[in-house]
Amino acid sequence: MATVRLVDLSVDIPIYDVASTSIKMLLHGTTGGRFASQHAHVIVNALRKITFEAHDGDRIGLIGNNGSGKTTLLRVLARVYPPTGGTIEVCGRVSPMLNMTLGMSADATGFENIRICGALWGLTRKQIEASIDDIVDFTELGEYLNMPVRTYSAGMLLRLSFAIATLREPDILLIDEIIGVGDAGFLHKASARLARLVRQSRILFMASHVKSSIMQLCDKAIWLHNGSLVAYGPAEEVMARYEQGDVPR
Repeated sequence: MATVRLVDLSVDIPIYDVASTSIKMLLHGTTGGRFASQHAHVIVNALRKITFEAHDGDRIGLIGNNGSGKTTLLRVLARVYPPTGGTIEVCGRVSPMLNMTLGMSADATGFENIRICGALWGLTRKQIEASIDDIVDFTELGEYLNMPVRTYSAGMLLRLSFAIATLREPDILLIDEIIGVGDAGFLHKASARLARLVRQSRILFMASHVKSSIMQLCDKAIWLHNGSLVAYGPAEEVMARYEQGDVPR
């Protein structure tokens, strides 16, 4: 059984050497959350007293404007950011798809990167070798898999990294936006592969600005605004409030 429980969780990020008003204004335009000052540095309140629970079967979309805290929340769930207040309890194996090229070596070949990243994701050698034919077929990269990935185009690299990332069998799956990985035909293959991974997971958290993606893959939604949780509930209801701009004052 997989569960996620957050109680009054907050994340404060200090930004040092912010001396001038102009720099503070620049940060305000590029960094989410609320601001406070403490001596010679600025504190960004990236998340503020977030409380919710998720259980087996939940498919949760994270919605909100840029800088609302969606990516920060995913990074907290992935244990990348520690909370500075409140508590978090996670039961289950977490599989983040936040940076699919993480762990890849530019000088290693495609096949070598499959083995490197597979090991980093916790797959056994037997599991990795059993996946090779599937990745060859899925990526359609052919002989390029024998070449260093530094020779790949951006699209080719995304195909390979996406194929490797979707080998895992997670309890709790974290996705930060869905990235197009090729032409329409390949994108259809990628969508089907991602949908299969979502079905295999016990809990899904997916941040996206695309309404159709949220409505297709999620049955619940969390709306974040300036680092605070505005609403959590059925996806259709929360999305309707979000589109109406029904932000509490």
